Amino acid sequence: MPRRAKAKGIYQRGAFWLDWDRRGDGTLRSPFLAIFWYDSERGRTRSASTGSGDVADAKRALDRHYLQHSEGAAICPTCGQRRVAGSGFLVLQSIQDYLAAKGGGDKAIGHRIAHVTRYIAERGDVTLICERVNEEWIAGFRAWLAPQPIISPSKQERPRALSTIENSVIQLAAAINFSHGRGDTIKPAQFKPIPTKSINRTPEHRSDIKELARMFAYATDERFPVKRAALHRFLIASVATLARPDAVHDISTDPKRRQWNSNARVLNLNWAGRRQTKKFRPVVPVAWQAALHLDAASGFFVGAKSVKSSWESMASDLGLPGDGESGMKLIRRSMAKLLRDRLPKTDWPEIEMFLGHAKFDATSDIYAPFDPDYLAAGRAEIERIIDEIISLAPRAFHRSSTGEGAEIFTIGGAKIAG
Repeated sequence: MPRRAKAKGIYQRGAFWLDWDRRGDGTLRSPFLAIFWYDSERGRTRSASTGSGDVADAKRALDRHYLQHSEGAAICPTCGQRRVAGSGFLVLQSIQDYLAAKGGGDKAIGHRIAHVTRYIAERGDVTLICERVNEEWIAGFRAWLAPQPIISPSKQERPRALSTIENSVIQLAAAINFSHGRGDTIKPAQFKPIPTKSINRTPEHRSDIKELARMFAYATDERFPVKRAALHRFLIASVATLARPDAVHDISTDPKRRQWNSNARVLNLNWAGRRQTKKFRPVVPVAWQAALHLDAASGFFVGAKSVKSSWESMASDLGLPGDGESGMKLIRRSMAKLLRDRLPKTDWPEIEMFLGHAKFDATSDIYAPFDPDYLAAGRAEIERIIDEIISLAPRAFHRSSTGEGAEIFTIGGAKIAG
């Protein structure tokens, strides 16, 4: 094999490696990284462009190429050679294939399964095969992870819940079963994850109007007009839509995402091009107080970064309950309770639709949101709740008047929308 065929380049999976395609004088043939492999039938090294000059993107392209052309064969991560039949399938290889198939786009999956790879590394068992991961091995993993606290971006610690441990077990099972689905010689996971519903403890704390107002007062403190601006926008969108935190962060007024319809005051929490998941993102009418802010926005409403750190600082400053009671879903849960307390039971289905727990049929979903009566009772009550918040925290929505034709002002008083 030519010397170049043995080179690992920037990154390697099995017989394929990633590198820049260079001429004999060392200059680049292309601005894109390429996938190389040795073709034994033709007796030469071949290549295929990744179409990207970004190393991370190119690595994912190589991962996909490897899966397509190797059929998920077990490859030793040290020597890059195919393992002999019957010697088992490496757990680390299974995890790598699974993450590659997911495209690397789901950060939650990566974080959960990283605990598994760390456990394997600490045990020094990098050659662990899938068949050896049984109930006994999983019990050891659970016992190892349980005493390790969760550390927030702001360096605050909290005990690790049983459900977070089990989420890692669930992802490991998914990775092994993915490999099983790619080859008959690979057995399915030899252990059963515990359903998280049986170990989850639903937070009991719910914020009332006064506590919500305290959050807005914290976020609109004139001493921190820039530092807390994203948190303020997060609160506005969460109260107005009852959306999950990840959906709130995804809200954008960019026309290409087709989320915000200003004329109809309707917001599609599921942006164009994103597939719906089990955590359904509905189309919701927006309270007029929040609609003014969306009209004033350009691009992402909350911002590109998570406000989790700001939220935790606020929770600590306001003395909100700990032990998982005051996470970022607190607004969603609190608004749902307020609406149930205020609306007649005949209107409770609207709350379920705001939450994404219920929906119309596919045909009605297209037209219903543009009907003036669409979730009208829920929207009207949300508007009343917002007005009550403003009565306690006047800067909460920064308006020049109480009417729908109001103008929006920043914390410092400068007009940003009319």
